[in-house]
Amino acid sequence: MLDPHSIERADNATLSSCRACKAPDPYLFLQYGSHSPAQMLIRPEDMERDQPSFPLNAHVCLECGLIAVADQIPENFFSHYLYVPSGAATMQSHFEGFARVIAERAGSDGLVVDIGSNDGLLLAACNALGCKTLGVDPAANIAELAKARGVQTHIDYFHRQSANEVKAAHGSAKVIVTTNTFNHIGDLHSFMDAVCILLAADGTFIIEVPRAKEMLELAEFDNMYHEHVSEFSLLSIAKLGAFFGLEVSDAQRLPNIHGGSMRVFLTRQSAGFATNPVVNEMLAEEAAGGMLDQATYDARVERFDETGMRLREMLDDLKVQGLRIAGYGASARGNTMITYYGIGTQYLDFLVDKNPLKHGLFSPNLRIPIKPVEAIEEEQPDILFMLAWNFFDEIKEQQAAFRARGGKFLVPFPEPRLV
Repeated sequence: MLDPHSIERADNATLSSCRACKAPDPYLFLQYGSHSPAQMLIRPEDMERDQPSFPLNAHVCLECGLIAVADQIPENFFSHYLYVPSGAATMQSHFEGFARVIAERAGSDGLVVDIGSNDGLLLAACNALGCKTLGVDPAANIAELAKARGVQTHIDYFHRQSANEVKAAHGSAKVIVTTNTFNHIGDLHSFMDAVCILLAADGTFIIEVPRAKEMLELAEFDNMYHEHVSEFSLLSIAKLGAFFGLEVSDAQRLPNIHGGSMRVFLTRQSAGFATNPVVNEMLAEEAAGGMLDQATYDARVERFDETGMRLREMLDDLKVQGLRIAGYGASARGNTMITYYGIGTQYLDFLVDKNPLKHGLFSPNLRIPIKPVEAIEEEQPDILFMLAWNFFDEIKEQQAAFRARGGKFLVPFPEPRLV
């Protein structure tokens, strides 16, 4: 694990222009205060030491609708990573379906490259369909998990040099895919430059990310943190692609993934792919939703803050009743939420998480102990506060024993409610 005390803020720590379309002076609409990196969990031996923290501010480009964290930390944070998608059954079934889409695009012998391939869940599904695959990921510890699935990983960040290395060793890629990684990239233009090096002339670059439109509509601003620096509109991806001779030829709405996501297909303008009418439909949705209007953001921040006040009132009432409360999910977005709202150990006795890499550690900022999911039955809290609310339906089904003994769930978004 990266020593948290070795981190220094990047020299280019604050952005003054849009990462995607390069328009100047994004609008600062939400200041979260100082946060430690959301995935920088604390080891027991470091509990008495100060944890580094950095300003966390959300900007929006009113030219393209890109919502971004302007304050960056060094990229080497990701050399040892703690999130794996295979912990959620929702993501396993989702990637199985996605693999079929990829296989159709790749054809019988086209190379599929997954950037930010993590534990190999998606590429393993592609391999099962007979695809030729390669992962690219900087986290050596996670690449070992992928290897156990039979997924080969090129261990490096994705940039011009690594793109050339992969191309020299494996040839051009018929499909390049990145799922919930594109939103972690600080320098999008350098990244896209590397994509164009590796992508075949008739290839497809597929991006899957949470969609800014849904986050804005529902005021779900918990999904911003230092490691997750961008929340994309479709327009922002279209404008970014145009710098590199790429166009959005297709897109899909994914309403049940991470609170509302999209899958975007970029192809070379020179390849002459037809544009699916849904692309213009989705662009029109964003314009109608006020994504380029400053007042829209101000109003949603008020709603986000109201959610925090309501949650604290509900938690206060539950504590007055003498009920014991645990948090479910030591997720990055959950850490953003509880840090901003000030929901710490005065409310939550502990957090549980299915990821064994997090067990025995403590949450950043608020220092809440993280335990295995089995602690729910061992310690029998009365309430589970859903930090991982985006997987609530799955978690609710898994916690049949908790429900059977009268346990309730406190779900924060889109509206605070006890279930």
